[in-house]
Amino acid sequence: MRTFFVLALTATLQVGLAQKTVAPPDEIYGELFRDVQLARIFPDNKTFVDCTPKRDPAAIVADYKKIRSNPAIRFSLELFVKENFHLPPTPASNYKSSEADVSEHIQDLWQVLKRGNDSMVKGSSLLPLPHPYIVPGGRFREIYYWDSYFTMLGLRESGEHQQVENMVRNFAYLINTYGHIPNGNRSYYLSRSQPPFFALMVGLLAEIKGEDIFTEMLPALQGEWNYWMDKTAPTKHVVRMNDGSILNRYYDQLDRPRQESYVQDVETAKEAGNKAGIFRHLRSGAESGWDFSSRWFADGKNISTIHTTHIVPVDLNCLLYALEQALVKAYTLKGNTAQAKLYETAAAKRKAAINKYCYSVAMGWYTDYNHQTGLHTRTWTLAGLVPFFLNIAPQNHIYPVAQNTRLKFLQPGGLITTTERTGQQWDAPNGWAPLQWMSVVGMENYGQKELAQTIATRWIQLNTDVYNRTGKLMEKYNVMETGLEAGGGEYPSQDGFGWTNGVLLGLKAKYKRGM
Repeated sequence: MRTFFVLALTATLQVGLAQKTVAPPDEIYGELFRDVQLARIFPDNKTFVDCTPKRDPAAIVADYKKIRSNPAIRFSLELFVKENFHLPPTPASNYKSSEADVSEHIQDLWQVLKRGNDSMVKGSSLLPLPHPYIVPGGRFREIYYWDSYFTMLGLRESGEHQQVENMVRNFAYLINTYGHIPNGNRSYYLSRSQPPFFALMVGLLAEIKGEDIFTEMLPALQGEWNYWMDKTAPTKHVVRMNDGSILNRYYDQLDRPRQESYVQDVETAKEAGNKAGIFRHLRSGAESGWDFSSRWFADGKNISTIHTTHIVPVDLNCLLYALEQALVKAYTLKGNTAQAKLYETAAAKRKAAINKYCYSVAMGWYTDYNHQTGLHTRTWTLAGLVPFFLNIAPQNHIYPVAQNTRLKFLQPGGLITTTERTGQQWDAPNGWAPLQWMSVVGMENYGQKELAQTIATRWIQLNTDVYNRTGKLMEKYNVMETGLEAGGGEYPSQDGFGWTNGVLLGLKAKYKRGM
């Protein structure tokens, strides 16, 4: 085992030497940032943190302090912001092409959603990337981590192989530069990551370019593992279970309001009685990508009871199992059989721990585990199908799980995200493209082909119907009342939309519908 930790430490030092520290907007602009957000100068708190300064940020802050301290000056905060900052570009919402067919519409959309390689702007929150990339759309003006894997599925079907490679290389760059892949390429996202799909992205690119991509990406794969396993720094993502098993949780590195959702977090904290750690729990919920969902709430209903860091999420640990398998492959191809064996052992131990701690016999479902109480959370969420997507579950578990999928999740438009209606966007009645894809693939992996095709067919039909009605592809869909829009969450439903486009093309190709 000593060799394992020496090599892991070497990789840690190599990545750590390249890491950069970038100040986020709340640190750069201080009182100005807080005043703008709390005054709701913009309806969306994300607008100000995406602004770029027209001059030196320090000079802007100094002038603001002088003006605010002088009672003789009549002052408009909104005017001050507009005079000193460039507002972010208006989202490419309501984009419509002349194509009647939704697949051809997506081909056009790739160019709308494409961004070139970036340049550094002092005071901007954008983290420049060296290669072009695809953004989700709407208010999401930057690359997002887990979105991108599902977007890549569609890029592959569209023959956009170079764009797939560009995005993988951008993520490797982020790992090598910042020590991990942040939620998105913004400074205010650096305190957290998102569901770790990088290994699956590398696998997708390897299907296009060949297996040598695993060895080329080995340093980045190792850096990703080091981050989640607390090897680059004590990020506190690791949870040691009672039997000594190692599993992981989401854990944002900061405990203050999210810059891009400042007002919402302050209000939630007040509702929660300003309980200790509330901001970290909210941020960690954002790291999960499920921001927000009843799966993170102690009472299963109210965001004020959020306790994300208490939860060992089944899907996170499945993805880290896939990362460990990718490391086995990369080290094997590299000829380092000793390291390959060590990660093979780590993956086997994680697989056993997932099945021990996250499968509920009573429910007939994979659920999250509360490491504080030592109990299953007993939440019914589609995260419970990820063990089948990544071939972690034993074959006999598929039978109760498939039955529960039909009874509790299957709806006219696909699968609901959870069985709870809370007003949060990652709960009923909403369905999301990435969860449909993982569920369909998981059911196929375990021989449930009819159920897989039923889910896919209903999702494809809903996406197509909404497109025919509105000319848009949406971030999320109401799968229960298919004539109504999806809702909930901290912002209006966005169109574009990267992962919806990718999954729709992927499912249509899989089932040869309209391709």
